[in-house]
Amino acid sequence: MTKLPNHQPKLLIAMCNPKNDIQSAKPDHASTKKCTGKCKECREKKGREQGGLIKTLSLLTLLLITTLSVSAQDAAKQLSFWDDPFNSPMLPLYMITTLIFVMILLIAFVGFYLVKVVNILTTEAEKERARQLGIVYKPRPTWWSKFVRQVNASVPVEEEASVELDHNYDGIRELDNHLPPWWTWLFVGTVVWGAIYLFVYHISDNLPLQQQEYQNELALAEEAALKLQASQPQSAIDENTLVFEKDAAILTSGQNIFTINCVACHAKDGGGNAIGPNLADEYWIHGGGIKNIFTTVKNGVVEKGMPAWGKNMSPKDVRDVAFYVMSLQGTKPENPKAAQGELYKPEPAAADTTNIQASL
Repeated sequence: MTKLPNHQPKLLIAMCNPKNDIQSAKPDHASTKKCTGKCKECREKKGREQGGLIKTLSLLTLLLITTLSVSAQDAAKQLSFWDDPFNSPMLPLYMITTLIFVMILLIAFVGFYLVKVVNILTTEAEKERARQLGIVYKPRPTWWSKFVRQVNASVPVEEEASVELDHNYDGIRELDNHLPPWWTWLFVGTVVWGAIYLFVYHISDNLPLQQQEYQNELALAEEAALKLQASQPQSAIDENTLVFEKDAAILTSGQNIFTINCVACHAKDGGGNAIGPNLADEYWIHGGGIKNIFTTVKNGVVEKGMPAWGKNMSPKDVRDVAFYVMSLQGTKPENPKAAQGELYKPEPAAADTTNIQASL
């Protein structure tokens, strides 16, 4: 009697046994099933690749630290990188940093692409397995769909019977869906935040309200202005002892100030217009002479629309523009306005009795 090979009885038993499923009669895994990337060989290969990547990143990090330590020693003596970028000692550091950043981007891109490829291969393997088993393929839910379902506590369509109520209106079925957890926790968070706000702002007074905060900001601004004035002291000018002199620097500064602030009412040449009087004649409404002019510019004449420039100008600027107005005496404007006020004649200087007696 001829004996069958060793594998034939096993095959006959498998064919005659009705309890064996389709998978027991499937060919060997290595010959038909595609690798999904989870076998021992794939894991070892992936581990070697990760190990090499870690070594490369460690080497680059060590090189970066070494460059930083060398560059930090002379950092105080170096010019800015943008003054001479190609000769700067920081150029290698910036180049290595840029290279590392580009490598990280490339690794992230490659990793994303590999994950996508693995998902495609896994999906194709599952479709093939479902086709061989004769069942309908159902794709796995993505992590995003799982996350959305979890935060919304939504019930799948095929499970709606579990939340269906006994209410039916013209074919519209009512479901007992609860509020999404994210909405509930958001509402609870607003209530907690409101309680904290009430305690902090209205009960404990740990933080100021809007009006008090505004007052605090004004106080800080005023304090900063006082500090600025203290750090930049201005020389005080006594109008009682002020004496006019034709200093070229003072007159040039005064002319610039006059051009910016005074020409609208007194014309460019000081001849006056419909608003302000003529400043080139000998008639003055509020007194002539350098002392009266300085006082008028400083304090202004509110009832006649003359602003108090002393609030916006430094004493030096008020003096400069007063000197320039004084220098306009005797000039001939192009279209002078009629005289206003009273004729002003400077008082003669008092005789120096000390010098007279000394001369006698």
